[in-house]
Amino acid sequence: MCQKSISISYKEYFRNEGLELKDKELLDRAKKASEGAYAPYSNFNVGAAVRLSNGEIIAASNQENAAYPSGLCAERVAIFYAHAKFPDASVESIAVTASVGGHVCETPTYPCGACRQVLAESEMRSGSPIRVIVGGEKFTQVMDSISALLPFTFDNLPKR
Repeated sequence: MCQKSISISYKEYFRNEGLELKDKELLDRAKKASEGAYAPYSNFNVGAAVRLSNGEIIAASNQENAAYPSGLCAERVAIFYAHAKFPDASVESIAVTASVGGHVCETPTYPCGACRQVLAESEMRSGSPIRVIVGGEKFTQVMDSISALLPFTFDNLPKR
């Protein structure tokens, strides 16, 4: 038997003090995007914003549907749209935030498992890490790669 361990590293910013301007901008775009969420079932509005290598920022919100699970999370809406509109650009960073009743949640909201896998594959496609920014009203956490949230990914990409 061989015992191994995993550790993750992230930065935490209280009330966003010291957060890099480009990360704050992305988080603000995610907050604004959450206002466009269609969430009549959960009343949980999520916004995501991705910064691409070409400088573009794509923002999106969650879109629910009565025929669950036909809706989509904000992170996947943003990632899929970004890859469809700019197929040659890689995702450099993503910011995610959520609100309930028009108020940003106190603590960060993390991407669900399906979104984490989509982000992981986006990293694999580009060969470069995606900076992950998850923000709440009280504090924001920043990870240098999706691997901090999903250390074991499903990797079925063809080997080159």
